[in-house]
Amino acid sequence: MADYDIFNGDADGICALLQLRLADPRDATLITGVKRDIDLLKQVSARAGDRVTVLDISMEKNHAALVSTLEAGADVIYFDHHFPGDIPAANNLSTNIDTDAEICTGLLVNKYLDGAYLRWAVTAAYGDNLHKAAEAAAAPLNLSKEELSQLEELGTLLNYNGYGATVDDLFFAPDDLYKKLLPYANPFDFIAGDKNFTALKQGFEQDMANAKAIEPTLTTTDCAMYLFPHESWSRRVGGVYGNELARDNPDRAHALLSDIGESNYQVSVRAPINRREGADELCRQFDTGGGRKAAAGINKLPHAQLKAFKTAFEAQFQTQI
Repeated sequence: MADYDIFNGDADGICALLQLRLADPRDATLITGVKRDIDLLKQVSARAGDRVTVLDISMEKNHAALVSTLEAGADVIYFDHHFPGDIPAANNLSTNIDTDAEICTGLLVNKYLDGAYLRWAVTAAYGDNLHKAAEAAAAPLNLSKEELSQLEELGTLLNYNGYGATVDDLFFAPDDLYKKLLPYANPFDFIAGDKNFTALKQGFEQDMANAKAIEPTLTTTDCAMYLFPHESWSRRVGGVYGNELARDNPDRAHALLSDIGESNYQVSVRAPINRREGADELCRQFDTGGGRKAAAGINKLPHAQLKAFKTAFEAQFQTQI
């Protein structure tokens, strides 16, 4: 029997897996990648009796590989908050899926584990820009404002580390970062005593300074769009900077386009905080686009489609009068 843990390389995927493996340790093969790398299940050649855990990657995008894995006889447990498409009917598939805009995979795992590692679930929610959900989930912990701020910062840093066109863009490969976090049942211990937290914090601050020097190419009451240069920092910072812009301007949608070379942009879209919907609908209009209602993206948007994207972006989020 073999175990496989397949997870998104962002804060939500990592924190979801941390909770599970702190509760149920396994010597599993880790399969992950940059945040946008979600077509992961096809990397598994599972057999009857194998255990496959899937966290925070779209079932719709992995449907064919999931069916093959189930037909091979492996037992699959699936946690996610993205649009699932058709869920296979199989006795060896267990699903924990909720697409509510205020839910993340870390919170789903927290519910599954009856709150056993709630601090990591709160960190996951902060990392997914679900601040109200994070604070609501944290209520039983009776944390101070300073402690909540620390978990918010950690979630932001873990999420930030997942962004990039390839793993080479990242400060830490997501599987390595997960391994660095696994010894810590309490995230506050990682924050207080691990040098890797400091490395992430310093890298994040420099990248954010670079991002804030970029002026928007489009600014309206409803929308703002930014074009970032072909630099590794711009590919790292797009998601977390988009989250910050969304929090600072809760009635406005944001699109951050990072040049990834070969005449393509990598796109991050955030719906307005005060109406968390439409980001997935917009991005699905373009090849390699997908995501969830509040936050979505396009892996490769050709430069030639920039005008079409701008038009669709404004139309998607224009306030109806």
